[in-house]
Amino acid sequence: MDASGCSPERLRDRTALAALFEELIVLLELKVVGQPQWHVFPEPGGITGLTLLAESHLAIHTFPEHGFAALNVYCCRTRPRPDFQALVARHLGARDSEVRELARGVKA
Repeated sequence: MDASGCSPERLRDRTALAALFEELIVLLELKVVGQPQWHVFPEPGGITGLTLLAESHLAIHTFPEHGFAALNVYCCRTRPRPDFQALVARHLGARDSEVRELARGVKA
């Protein structure tokens, strides 16, 4: 998912990003393996976050200087699709978002 028009302050806020991950984990009934990892870049940079899951991983890369975030939700089995647009609007202040869903490992 690409989220644009985001609040630069939220894209620099590890707590806001962790809250987004936590909501996704609960909504999708995911199982976290280990501790989430966060790398905070020096200003004006953002944050890269990764949570390893039994099902695969969650990752986010934020670019506050552009009001942009790239969120990856990778699962090894089908899950109900949450309202990703509402989630990034609430947690990141995103005004626009684009969700792309890719079926992996599926033979045509």
